[in-house]
Amino acid sequence: MKQKKLIIFSPSIEGGGVEKNLFIISNFLKGKIDNISIITISNKFKNRFSKKIKFISLKANFWNSIGRRKKFFLGLFLLFIEILKDRNILVFCFQGNVYCTLLCKLLRIKIIVRSNSAPDGWSKNKFKNLIFKYVLGSADEIIVNSLDFKKKFKKKFNIEAKCIYNPLNKNEIITKSKVKNIIKFDKKKLNLINVGRLTDQKDQLTLLKAVNRIKDKISLNLLIVGRGVEKENLLKYIHKNELSNLVQMIDFQNNPFNLINSSDIFVLTSLYEGLPNVLLESQVLKKFIISSNCPTGPREILLNGKAGFLFNVGDYKRLSNLILDYSQNKKLLSKKIKIGYQNLKRFDSKTNLKNYLKVINSLI
Repeated sequence: MKQKKLIIFSPSIEGGGVEKNLFIISNFLKGKIDNISIITISNKFKNRFSKKIKFISLKANFWNSIGRRKKFFLGLFLLFIEILKDRNILVFCFQGNVYCTLLCKLLRIKIIVRSNSAPDGWSKNKFKNLIFKYVLGSADEIIVNSLDFKKKFKKKFNIEAKCIYNPLNKNEIITKSKVKNIIKFDKKKLNLINVGRLTDQKDQLTLLKAVNRIKDKISLNLLIVGRGVEKENLLKYIHKNELSNLVQMIDFQNNPFNLINSSDIFVLTSLYEGLPNVLLESQVLKKFIISSNCPTGPREILLNGKAGFLFNVGDYKRLSNLILDYSQNKKLLSKKIKIGYQNLKRFDSKTNLKNYLKVINSLI
C-alpha cells in the first residue's frame, strides 16, 4: 500500500515553546518521510521550515493578525479541503486538538495528537471535559511531554498517552547564547529573568509582587521578555509600586538565550505547563532556577527540588524568600545547577526525535 501523506496541523504559530518543538520535529521528519505538509494560517513563519515541507496556508498577510480561535477554524477548513483531495493521509496535530480530532474521526482519517499543556489548565466545565474525554480518546495516538502529564491524562480522562520528552538541541542553545546582548546587565546586582507569553497562565504578576516585597532588602534587577494581553496590567503594577528602576520589559525575542545566559536566576511563575522548554534551556546554560510547582513539568525537570527551588503556585512571599535565600547562599546552592545539567540526557534531541518517528511510522 502507498505510504500515507503526513499533514502537520498547527494553525496558529506564535513563536513560543510549542512552536520551537514544531520547528524541530517538522524539520527532522522532512528527511524521513517523503510526502509531508504543514497546515497553518501563520505564514510569516514559513522560513523556519525546510523547503521540502509543503506549506498549506492563506496567501494574504492579513490572516496573520486574526485571533487564535479563528485561525483554528480556517485551518480546519484547509484540512477538510486536503482530505477531499486525498484520503490517504495521517494528521499530526499540534493545536486545536479536540476540533481536529473530531474532524478526522468523522472523515475516518488517522490522527496523532500532541498535547502541550496539562489538563489542569483546561475547562472546569464537566460537560466540556466529557467531550474532551471521548473525542481525544478516539485519536489513534496521543503524545504528551512529561510523565506527570501522562499520569494526569490517565487520571482525568482514563486515556493512555505516550510520553515523549521535548527534543533539546544543546549546541544551538549554547551557540545562540554567545550572541551580543541588546540589554546591559549590572553584574553587581542579582539579575532575574522571566521569558514567556504575557498571559494569565504565565502569571508574571506573582514575580512582580515577590520583587516588590524584597526591593529594599537586596540589590536586584528583573527582565521580563515576552508579549501578550497582560502587558498593560503588568506595566500598571510596575508603575504603581515604583519598580521602573528595577524591572525592564522587552518584546518577544527569537533568541532569548544570550539574555538568559547573562542572568543569575531564571524564574518561572506559571499556573500550569506541559514541559516548559525554557527551564531546560536555562539548565543547558547552567542557570539557577526557581519555579512554581505547577502541573506539569517543573517538578520533573527540577527533580523534586534537587535541581532548583520550587514554590506553590501564586505564593509570592515564598518566592521572594527563595530569591533572598539564593542571594545569600550562591556557592552552596550551585550544586543544584550541576545536578540539573547532569540530568539533561533524558531530553536528548536525537533520542526523542526518533521516538516521534517511531510513533508516526506505526500509523503511516
